[in-house]
Amino acid sequence: MSRVSKPHEIVERALELSTADGCVVIADEESSANLRWAGNALTTNGVTRGRTLTVIATVDGAEGSASGVVSRSAVTAADLEPLVRAAEAAARGAGPAEDAQPLVTGVPASPDFTDAPVETDSDVFAAFAPALGDAFARARSGGRELYGFANHEMTSTYLGTSTGLRLRHDQPNGTLELNAKSPDRSRSAWAGRATRDFKDVDPAELDAELARRLGWAERRIELPAGRYETLLPPTAVADLLIYQLWSSTARDAAEGRTVFSKPGGSTRLGETLSGLPLTLSSDPHAPGLESAPFVVAHSSGDGGSVFDNGLPLTRTDWIRDGRLEQLTTTRHTAGLTGLPLAPAIDNLVLEGGGERSLEEMVATTTGRGLLLTCMWYIREVDPATLLLTGLTRDGVYLVEDGEVVGEVNNFRFNESPVDLLSRATEVGRTEKTLPREWGDWFTRAAMPALRIPDFNMSSVSQGV
Repeated sequence: MSRVSKPHEIVERALELSTADGCVVIADEESSANLRWAGNALTTNGVTRGRTLTVIATVDGAEGSASGVVSRSAVTAADLEPLVRAAEAAARGAGPAEDAQPLVTGVPASPDFTDAPVETDSDVFAAFAPALGDAFARARSGGRELYGFANHEMTSTYLGTSTGLRLRHDQPNGTLELNAKSPDRSRSAWAGRATRDFKDVDPAELDAELARRLGWAERRIELPAGRYETLLPPTAVADLLIYQLWSSTARDAAEGRTVFSKPGGSTRLGETLSGLPLTLSSDPHAPGLESAPFVVAHSSGDGGSVFDNGLPLTRTDWIRDGRLEQLTTTRHTAGLTGLPLAPAIDNLVLEGGGERSLEEMVATTTGRGLLLTCMWYIREVDPATLLLTGLTRDGVYLVEDGEVVGEVNNFRFNESPVDLLSRATEVGRTEKTLPREWGDWFTRAAMPALRIPDFNMSSVSQGV
């Protein structure tokens, strides 16, 4: 590659080439390492490298500022001028941007802005891979088969602007999904973990958990659709509340289009959503869930604005002690709605003061209830109530008087996460978790298990 091959140099050169009234350049240096396995044996592994450059040009006009955004991968120095010119042409050909704001200024530069990007490689699995091999041996001797994959990514983001911002963030992201099956494929169990470096992932622990669930599934019980006391594990709670977070934009609420709308054009801010002391928050500095401490917006939409690139981020409580505290805003939508500025942050934590693990919550179940493993194929039915539908997967278990007595059939459910928060009767211990449904887009979450007294299993599903 040519002399301006380093990411910070690419950013600087793109800014030099810009003739627009304003310019934002984002360089994402990406690397990944992965392992895949099937039938208790590794099948593939690989390492990738890549670069994506996003140029955002802004052009001032009599009616306001317009923006043009162009992103390309594998960018070299020779590609820079055509890329910058394409962004400028897009801006000049666009009408005034509704979300136009002055580009951010005054944010101190990252001290490591000129450092080389951090990269991952197969060494991230140095301890994990041998432990996984031991798990294969145990599974083989126990009459079960393990399938799954482990993936680790590292993205170094360099953000520069014509107003002088020079910001840098390194984001590790690791996921593990492990599925155990009986040899006849009649029983299946799933476990997943999110991790920054795979040092906190124990394949032996996961295999033991899956073996226990396959054992529960040896007894099969058919149940009809209906409302059941249900224990939602942290992964399922994460999937539901991530969707709730994505649906909590202030503008949509103020315009009467969401569950957070109040008749008359206002929002439900300040209302009590749960009688439990639940706090739902995002914090770029949350231990083990660290994310970018400034806005990184590659495009504009309901939840973000390219004009806000570089805005500092701090902890935001979306729900505090059960009360709706904040809705997501950009600078533009904060001005429209009169609400505080609260940009989206790339993690989510629910806390409620609970101390019991999911296993302890099972043991204290009186009467009859269901224990879920995870959810998938979640889709929105009604935005006005945030009614969601989806399917259970990889194990729904019947609990009677504190013991799991067998596996039941899968269900389709219809529930609103907002409504579930109001009906929850117990909150467990908060722990890091991997959302099953949204794990390709959102992995930094910590959630407790929730006990719902009347979860709506709307119909029986034939899924596994």
